[in-house]
Amino acid sequence: MKRIAPLALPFVALFASASLADDKPLFVYVSPNPIGVNDFLKLGKVGTDRVATALGGVAKTYESSDPTTQRQNLEAAAKAGAKVVIVIGFEFNDMLPEVAAAYPNVQFLQVDSCPFDKLKPNIHCSVFREYEASFLTGAEAALTTKTGTVGAIGALDIPFLHRYTDGFIDGAKHVKPDVKISPTLWVGGNNPFSDPARGQERGAAMAAAGADRILAAGAGSNGGIFKAVQDAQGVAAFGVDVNQCPQAPGAVLDNVEKKTDVSVELAVKGIVAGSQPPIAALGLKEGGMSLTALDPDVKSSKCLIADYPDAIEKVKALRDQIVDGSIKIADPMSAK
Repeated sequence: MKRIAPLALPFVALFASASLADDKPLFVYVSPNPIGVNDFLKLGKVGTDRVATALGGVAKTYESSDPTTQRQNLEAAAKAGAKVVIVIGFEFNDMLPEVAAAYPNVQFLQVDSCPFDKLKPNIHCSVFREYEASFLTGAEAALTTKTGTVGAIGALDIPFLHRYTDGFIDGAKHVKPDVKISPTLWVGGNNPFSDPARGQERGAAMAAAGADRILAAGAGSNGGIFKAVQDAQGVAAFGVDVNQCPQAPGAVLDNVEKKTDVSVELAVKGIVAGSQPPIAALGLKEGGMSLTALDPDVKSSKCLIADYPDAIEKVKALRDQIVDGSIKIADPMSAK
């Protein structure tokens, strides 16, 4: 989950900055879009910087602005002699196998997506089971709703985002079978991942239809959804990727947190050690997915869920059941 409007960045300068001294291993993070205020993309950089330090290497970040610079940056990182090139997002699905084939001595890590049918020996993927944490937010929604109606808003109606929206709905129904589900809405438009205005329209429509607990899986559009929630009486939203509660005080109940930094760090260490599998999926069990409510410092998170200790305890029990396999959640992408 991530997207912001592209900005032009100097590719040549980025390429030139790749030269290193002291023969330290180079780890290059290539973002699909400028990082800016995108918390999801920031976490990729944090993980790359942290693992480079842990392995005694140097980290570089190449920010892309469009498909052309995405490929240029991939090739520049490989030519610079990177030990591991880290990319995030589905934007690289088609070009990564081609670049990896051209640079067989360079290792590549793709996070949050994977060219499953075009994998090369030097490509590793780290993906997430988002539906597990989304299931838990749905449970929280059903446990705390006052109107008895909950719903989800996604950026775009694509199979991947159903891992958020469908997981949320399944969790709500699990703890409260008679809960009313508002029809899922999609931001859509020309820039669905970063259109706060359309996000606000969808949020206002869902709140007007009676939903008082709304999953906001709109990436950069979430700000608009939160604004609609703030304007409505007694309505609360769920954020994604990071703790978004401070972004909209009083409007966010909890968050589906994707530990991108953790996935990058674990995968790069595994690649360097030669123990990383081609595809690794991280969920609640591995610590790749979580909720803000499950953090020890939830009371200082500025999330409304801190006022519902009973709901947190029930969600912890559900989390444990998912981890031990007592509750099995179907991957929405496997059916789409």
